[in-house]
Amino acid sequence: MTTEPTLPSLPNGAMGRLKAQRDFLSPSLRRVADHILVDADKVIYQTITELAANAGVGEATITRLCRKIGFAGFHAFKIALTTDVAHATPRDAPSGDGILDLATSAVRHATLALEETRRILNFEVLERVVDAIVRAPRVDVTGQGNSAFAAQFFAHKLMRLGIAAVAHPDPHIAVVSAATLPPSGVLIGMTRSGSTIDTIQTLKVAARSGVYTVAITNRASSPVTQHAADILYTVSPEGPLAGGALSSIGSQLLVVEVLYLSVAARTTGAHDAIRKTAESIAEKKY
Repeated sequence: MTTEPTLPSLPNGAMGRLKAQRDFLSPSLRRVADHILVDADKVIYQTITELAANAGVGEATITRLCRKIGFAGFHAFKIALTTDVAHATPRDAPSGDGILDLATSAVRHATLALEETRRILNFEVLERVVDAIVRAPRVDVTGQGNSAFAAQFFAHKLMRLGIAAVAHPDPHIAVVSAATLPPSGVLIGMTRSGSTIDTIQTLKVAARSGVYTVAITNRASSPVTQHAADILYTVSPEGPLAGGALSSIGSQLLVVEVLYLSVAARTTGAHDAIRKTAESIAEKKY
């Protein structure tokens, strides 16, 4: 039996890991890695079965490669690869700095983020999250910084359905609220980076009481994925210096909207609840 050399430390991103570790892989794993590096823009659309057939290996080899370079499996790897491709794909930058050019560029980036997020949505996970929300006596949604916008938006939408939902922007209040959730409650943590300490801490506190926890994040290999029962991923090509980009917030809101519509379809009396809440604020408008 041959022993593969020790792999170097893992860089960020699927492409970076494949390139850094290619020469340390066994021949079969290296063949898959080379195939992915050449056709990454096609691989992100393929199933594990399709990739295995195209690379001339078994599905187990694909899974072994993904785990070898630090991913839980093919799905987590493909999420990271999709993000890499999104970063590498030319974005048709505006030819000038006029308002029309900037508006056109913003729409393109936001649309791409929405389309990519829709493509990687895990509908089995979505079903579990929706079922849990419908049954829950209370739903807490937490997020910090720009993710707080999406968290508050989601809680507000659920309230319109008559569901007891809260989103506390103060991280101390959020963690106290999480500590009082009953085991049948739900806590949803939103963090694009997957590394927001306050959000992760709130998830940890809720999980200790047996609460069903869900993370919505852009990063497949991030700390938050270790502290939630289920993960829903977004895709947005936002760098560390572009916090709060429309594409980032928009991809979070897409996941929120899909959850909201699904919950509404399964909630008895949802139509009446929406009518009552609309009537309750009617006097606040001219």
